[in-house]
Amino acid sequence: MNLLHSNIIGKTGVDLIILHGFLGMGDNWKNQAKSLSKVGYKVHLIDQRNHGKSFWSDAFNYSLMARDLVYYCNTRNLNKVLFLGHSMGGKVVMNLACEFPEIVKAFIVADIAPKNYEPHHQEILNGLSNLDFKSIDTRLLADKELAKYVEDSTIRQFLLKNLYWKTSGDLGLCVNIDILKDSSEIIARGLEEDANSIHPCLFIKGENSDYILDSDKDKINYHFPNAQHQLITEVGHWLHAEDPNQFFNIIYHWLEKFR
Repeated sequence: MNLLHSNIIGKTGVDLIILHGFLGMGDNWKNQAKSLSKVGYKVHLIDQRNHGKSFWSDAFNYSLMARDLVYYCNTRNLNKVLFLGHSMGGKVVMNLACEFPEIVKAFIVADIAPKNYEPHHQEILNGLSNLDFKSIDTRLLADKELAKYVEDSTIRQFLLKNLYWKTSGDLGLCVNIDILKDSSEIIARGLEEDANSIHPCLFIKGENSDYILDSDKDKINYHFPNAQHQLITEVGHWLHAEDPNQFFNIIYHWLEKFR
């Protein structure tokens, strides 16, 4: 197996693995990781397969991404680990807790439910896959081209963090867009009906986000009977970036129970 790339923040402390969302990377969580390292956590910022600096693979689904984490933990001799996953990363953590309970001590899911979603990333994926780096040689040009598909400048700036210089003057994407462009249905899938975990867990919802609805609470509790729920006010799906202080306070106080 291939080992996931990680950026570890903090030299000592309780191990906490953070998983980014779709088309993101571990470094999106660097500010939260730095804050957590100051209060006794050793934070592993993971790049998941086909993202960031991790390996590319034609195979891409939640079960495989959960197995990637098992291999990562076994390689680093990590046992009974704390996990935090946002969006796609939250679904990976849910699958991990259900399929490989021995790896997990407790986990936090940020703004995603264990249900099926309507695929909704296709326009973004079309935009990224149509970036022609034979003619695009600056980030400004990439932004201009991507704006034809993605109107929101904040979302574009998030997506363009995936740009990197392959060589001087030669831009590329660090996400495996050839595989991910056809993955909307895979990302949208919920848990299997019989999947469950009794691990302590916390589901955090952004007040202005529709990723977790009030009606989803019963489904969350069905799969995760020991789930707790928390709302962050006046934020959307990117709750950890929109109100980092409130987000940090919530996760810090909850995680402290599992030291």
